[in-house]
Amino acid sequence: MKIDDIRRSYTKDKLDFDKLNADPIAQFELWLKDAIAAELPDPTAMCVATVDEQGQPSQRLVLLKDVSPEGFTFYTNLGSRKATELSSNPKVCLHFPWHPLERQVIVYGTAERVSNIQVAKYFLSRPKESQLAAWASEQSRPVSTRQALLQKFAEIKHKFEHGEVPLPSFWGGFLVRPHKIEFWQGGEHRLHDRFMYSQSADGRWDIDRLCP
Repeated sequence: MKIDDIRRSYTKDKLDFDKLNADPIAQFELWLKDAIAAELPDPTAMCVATVDEQGQPSQRLVLLKDVSPEGFTFYTNLGSRKATELSSNPKVCLHFPWHPLERQVIVYGTAERVSNIQVAKYFLSRPKESQLAAWASEQSRPVSTRQALLQKFAEIKHKFEHGEVPLPSFWGGFLVRPHKIEFWQGGEHRLHDRFMYSQSADGRWDIDRLCP
């Protein structure tokens, strides 16, 4: 089959204005619960898009670790490409692709560092192997071979063999405070339902239906 022949119909659900929650975070939490209940693979996976100083966008998949009235939180190596780009340009876009439910959520916002206390609390909740990997990987930096990476992991594992793994100074988290959030529900004949929440200066959320 040719690539341009690959398509399918979207018929699972509809999204009506009168069924939307006035608060986009509450609406997001409802959809996230649906994604978890549907046992989708990695329901908290989101594409994080950042832009470097030359205006070049880059994207990567990251796991959402908290959602609150303030926004969306994820954690990363502070020397990574995304963290470096966010330090110079905090504007960020998140994309949740829940394809089996024929749904997408796109978040437009600004990223800010979370407190060291919050970072430490999350880091200590991770499996020990994940903690060790955070120490072993200089994220986004070149590495000669996979064997070299595994060797570094083995060295770190031996170093912290006894006791807790300490929080690396180069590891942190970001809170994305949204100012726009779009909810997309696939529709028949490509007539998808799209609603954009936009935050006004007084903190209220306005909702507009968008053409598909």
